[in-house]
Amino acid sequence: MKTFEEMMSLNQTVIAEFLLLGFSTSPERQVLLFVAVLAIYLVTVVGNLLIVLVTLVDPTLHTSMYFFLSNLSALEVSYTSVTVPKMLVSLMSGDKRISFAGCAVQMFFFLCFGITESSFLATMAYDRYVAICNPLHYPMIMNKRVCVLLAATSWTIGIPVQLVQTGLVFTLPFCSSKEINHFFCDSAPLLMLACADTSMNETLTYIVVMFFGMLPFALILLSYTQIITTILKMPLAEGKRKTFSTCSSHLIVVALFYGSGIIFYLRPRSNEFPDSNKLLSLFYTVLPALLNPFIYSLRNREIQTALRRNMWHKMAPH
Repeated sequence: MKTFEEMMSLNQTVIAEFLLLGFSTSPERQVLLFVAVLAIYLVTVVGNLLIVLVTLVDPTLHTSMYFFLSNLSALEVSYTSVTVPKMLVSLMSGDKRISFAGCAVQMFFFLCFGITESSFLATMAYDRYVAICNPLHYPMIMNKRVCVLLAATSWTIGIPVQLVQTGLVFTLPFCSSKEINHFFCDSAPLLMLACADTSMNETLTYIVVMFFGMLPFALILLSYTQIITTILKMPLAEGKRKTFSTCSSHLIVVALFYGSGIIFYLRPRSNEFPDSNKLLSLFYTVLPALLNPFIYSLRNREIQTALRRNMWHKMAPH
């Protein structure tokens, strides 16, 4: 039986590179798109790295909730960096080529980080569930060892799955065209180029989405059902407000990630991939990452206080 590397090598003898068609716009609009995407990317990277930095340096944020938040912010930087820099290079230079291996690596990390984000959002929901519904046992349940284990699992859980899924896609014969009608290597437009039966790939994609997308979403809904039930039983309105405010930022991020993902993946399929679908895909890949630091910095008083305290400490004369 041939190894994955041997099968990749055989396929590369048929096609050595792909062309990412991107957005079919005029040169003037390409420039505007480049400027807009570059600005979004810079804000995304700076905003999320700022959250990572402040949670590392501020002792008041050395809790499990902010440990997971810093991991999520680092993930958002990684997630957008898989696709956006290559798109910026293509928009700036006009070079739409991507190597066969580069395409496979891009697709692998994009799908892998998608699973990681879904897992982190479920983990953060569980953390809030334990904190609100079982506060006396919270320090024991969510201790440092458990948090590190949950984070490590979230980062690595998608690796074996996506090795298989990516391997199955890139061992298909691509003999009809090398033009990918998208701005990055995703499974759907790639499968359109295959001149072989792709039913197994589509079945595997469905299983992965259900198990690593819908199952974590169900766990999030279950966690928040218990959280809301507990909050409603609290006697004081102020206590209810403060408790729910600790969850509101996470709920908004969950709604953005799953809302845009459901719209993207459950929309009607076709054999074409027009600019409207690519634009929707662009929002799906960059919008949650872009808004994540704003949501947490604007709605979380502890993050706001930590940012002000550390910025003042850096700027104040010694």
